[in-house]
Amino acid sequence: MSAQPVSKVPMKGWITTFAGTTINLCLGILYAWSIWKKALVDVDRAGETMTGLNAGWTYLTNAQAATPFAICVILFAVLMIPGGRIQDKFGPKVGATAGGLFLAAGCILAGLMKSQTGLIIGFGILGGIGMGLGYAAPTPAALKWFGPHKRGLIAGTVVAGYGGAAIYIGGLGQYFMDNYGITGSFVGLGMLFAVVTILCGQLLFTPPEGYVPPVPANLKVNQVQDSTKHDWTPKEIFKSWQFYALVIMFTISTQSGLLIIANAAGLLKKAAADVPFLAANAWILVSFGGLINASGRVGTGFYSDKIGRVNAYCLNCAISAGCMFILPYVIAEQNIVLLFMVVGVAYWQYGGGLSLMPSFTADFYGSKYLGFNYGLVFLGWGMGFFMTSLGGTIEDLTGSLRWAFYMSAGLLMVGVVLAYLTNRPKHAEEKAAAVQPQMVAEKVTD
Repeated sequence: MSAQPVSKVPMKGWITTFAGTTINLCLGILYAWSIWKKALVDVDRAGETMTGLNAGWTYLTNAQAATPFAICVILFAVLMIPGGRIQDKFGPKVGATAGGLFLAAGCILAGLMKSQTGLIIGFGILGGIGMGLGYAAPTPAALKWFGPHKRGLIAGTVVAGYGGAAIYIGGLGQYFMDNYGITGSFVGLGMLFAVVTILCGQLLFTPPEGYVPPVPANLKVNQVQDSTKHDWTPKEIFKSWQFYALVIMFTISTQSGLLIIANAAGLLKKAAADVPFLAANAWILVSFGGLINASGRVGTGFYSDKIGRVNAYCLNCAISAGCMFILPYVIAEQNIVLLFMVVGVAYWQYGGGLSLMPSFTADFYGSKYLGFNYGLVFLGWGMGFFMTSLGGTIEDLTGSLRWAFYMSAGLLMVGVVLAYLTNRPKHAEEKAAAVQPQMVAEKVTD
């Protein structure tokens, strides 16, 4: 049975939006890894058993500690695809609940096994699965309630939770670590976030069959034209070149931000070498970045609804490219104020990409299969990690990230060009509808 037309978004739509934001605030447990890594890594004592609060754990090398994190990130990106499929077929509650259960099981296992194997299986595999399934649920569910004029804002609000987690999770993770040790922090944070994720997951709702999002009477014509009226199946989107363009655009916007995120603390240490307080508290730039990251998701989503997705993407990338080009100079000059500004732009651009891409996907391919379709596009985010590894290699070879910053800036400008060339694909039904009036006109003329 089809739903009745509505004049405003039902309360369930807004509940879904803010419940989704809360879920992402919990899934941001990924940001706590640096706290665990700090306690686990001691290259000189690697293999030696710890004592005291962390008795039973053994010290790891940097390479050993990097493995669970890398596995978690990879599975997070890959599991977005089946997670999106679950969201589309069974509803967002199932995906969020499953995500919370996997996350809890993974963190508890990692804490109790007290080994690198436990970290790989628990945090890396089970945690990555939980994050992928959980993250895939809220954004598509929320977007289905809103028209094209609000997609950017809604997507930005939901995903802002994940970026915002960096603001508080470092302090919370350190509190658990100081009072309950590595095991207690894994078990405590895992169980806390899993409970919140599962409870909020029950507040994710899907619109009834036939629901049509309300749009204002004064909606701009270009906002309607830029949004498809057809729901493309996952099989169909592979036949449009725009799908591959979106994946590449996602990779380009991601690589720049991740390069900064991975090196933010080190950048501040270098630039603030003459300011002991900042050099010793490099986490300040990381927390600042988390705030800007979250703000960029909401802010970019908001103005993309006003000026268009392409214009918003190009604006972010172009300004960020300029900042990446001057970053080596800023570090060399030890200009701390300018460093915060330049790094802030990079964080904003990265966060903005995470609100733009689900909106792009909904505009191009509709909302019915948005979970699965966005899961496929989200592979671009996972591919963006290449620049982090490349940057590390460049720094090892040259002693500086200068050329990594230049390469990243160049890719951002490639993204600007690609975005301007990427128009919304026309569904076969839309093409047929456009041809039919033309054929009628030709017959009348004859």
